[in-house]
Formats: sequence, structure tokens, C-alpha cells
Amino acid sequence: MQTFANWEEVPLFDSETAEATFWTENRPDLRLMETAVAGGAEASESVTVTLRFDPRMLARIKRLARMRYLNYQSMVKQWLSERMEQELKER
Repeated sequence: MQTFANWEEVPLFDSETAEATFWTENRPDLRLMETAVAGGAEASESVTVTLRFDPRMLARIKRLARMRYLNYQSMVKQWLSERMEQELKER
């Protein structure tokens, strides 16, 4: 079984069969799951911000999130967190 360390490695599926095949052969890295669980603890300490998106971009973000069974705000936070970690590692 293969592991993946980034949610973006999960493809967009053409069918339920393709999705089932993917999940029988792949699993998320433990650290990725821990950050998803730890993110819930930070919710009570979070600050609200406002971002403006082009309506088409927001629709695409929401569609991607639904395919990953996430709400779109959580997915955007994951993307920002992953990118921030990447930027810090490159320094």
C-alpha cells in the first residue's frame, strides 16, 4: 500500500470504481492525518478573515472540496498550511 503526504495527490475520480480502487491501494500519511485532527483543536483559537474570490474560482474550489469530502474552508486552510510549510522549508 502506498502513502501520500499531500491531499493534492488524491486525484479527481471519474467513477466510484476508480475512487474505490485508489483508496484500496493508497492511504494518507500519519502526519497528514494528525494535522487534520490538530486543526480541529485550533478552531476555538482561530481568527476570522475575509477573502474575495472570483465566483468561478470559488465554484471550482467548492467542487474540489466536495470530491474530497471536505468543506471548502477547511480545504483552503489545508492548502495554505501546506504551502506555508513548503515555503519555510525552502528558506
